[in-house]
Amino acid sequence: MSEILIKNAHTILTMDETRRELAGADLLIRGGVIVAVGHDLTTAGQVVDAAGCVVTPGLVNTHHHLYQSLTRAVPGGQDALLFGWLQTLYPIWSRFGPEEMYISAQIGLSELALSGCTLSSDHLYLYPNGSRLDDTIAAASELGLRFHPTRGAMSIGESDGGLPPDSLVEQETAILEDSIRVIDAFHDPSEGSMCRVGLAPCSPFSVSRELMRDAAILARDKGVMLHTHLAENEEDIAYSLANFGCRPGQYAEDLGWTGSDVWHAHCVKLDGQEIDLFARSKTGVAHCPCSNCRLGSGIAPVRAMRDAGVPVGLGVDGSASNDSGNLISEARQSMLLQRVANGADAMSAREALEIATRGGADVLNRPDCGRLEVGKRADVAMWDVTGIDSAGSWDPAALLLAGPTRVKHLFVEGRQVVNAGQIATIDLPRVIERQTQLAQALQS
Repeated sequence: MSEILIKNAHTILTMDETRRELAGADLLIRGGVIVAVGHDLTTAGQVVDAAGCVVTPGLVNTHHHLYQSLTRAVPGGQDALLFGWLQTLYPIWSRFGPEEMYISAQIGLSELALSGCTLSSDHLYLYPNGSRLDDTIAAASELGLRFHPTRGAMSIGESDGGLPPDSLVEQETAILEDSIRVIDAFHDPSEGSMCRVGLAPCSPFSVSRELMRDAAILARDKGVMLHTHLAENEEDIAYSLANFGCRPGQYAEDLGWTGSDVWHAHCVKLDGQEIDLFARSKTGVAHCPCSNCRLGSGIAPVRAMRDAGVPVGLGVDGSASNDSGNLISEARQSMLLQRVANGADAMSAREALEIATRGGADVLNRPDCGRLEVGKRADVAMWDVTGIDSAGSWDPAALLLAGPTRVKHLFVEGRQVVNAGQIATIDLPRVIERQTQLAQALQS
């Protein structure tokens, strides 16, 4: 069984139960699993010099729309609020097909990997022109990132009072049938799994109450997780009150959408009662600070959520609403926004990094990831702190204060995905060239 020894790190931030930080330490990987963390370790296998590097668990992205990597900075949506932004982009997305889904996923996942991410979820809720969830799963498999795709859906089109064009919605029976298909084909519940599937109707305003309830029943029957957008902005709250007669948290609870097998994206506008509900039920939250700023949605009450015991992870959200997919920068933004809202002592750099690693892994029910300790998966990020980003830093392990924002080496299940700052598993320049061609075709 092959071994990799990461040797002589400046600091290893373990994110283990006691949050140990080890100076001048080593980490030994065998067969995709961490088998030792300490000093003066040896191996007959490969040695990776970690001098001048801070070593962390791989970061975990709990919310993304990878297909949007082809539609960054679209002029008509650059300054729009959420609903107007969607109305600008839906007609463009309706022209996508399987190749657009595949290439955009490769681009988005590569960008995440270069920012230290080893495990990413994805929320794909539209399937035009023969697209399938299979397209993004294939892209993640080839790149080598651990993946948690969700079979999203929209069923209420413009003719029924919804936002998306009718061409982008599906019949609810077809949605449930395909949900069963992708779970049976791709979901691996085992420890160390490289692919787990979730169910994710897009939002309470794009599917029926019946589909929300049926998806929850199906997910529990199949043993998979549930995901959707919730309480993203004031428009979202107003819609819920007008159409459901209650706030989003109550709506979610009524339909079975709370619990440790559920995580909701955004939750910017949760009130105190909803935060208490999520804390009691251990319902997770994917916090997407850059997207929330970009769309003017507000600052999520992360400090209050964390203090109450709500599981919180980070998400970059779609590349059309960020418009970036850099997860370490997302962690920094999360820290800064909580300081803006609550004071300079509201969140430390280390707590924000914990949310980006261990926190995200816990939201996705992956206790085998997000920490560097014996028996956990070998998902490891190595950050070079000898460069200009960290020059002058008295505490290089405070990565979110002084950089860097691009990883030097990245390992997933012990396989090297990033080597010396470059993607090692796919021909990324070729993928970028093809993405450029597809994006140009969409603009014509």
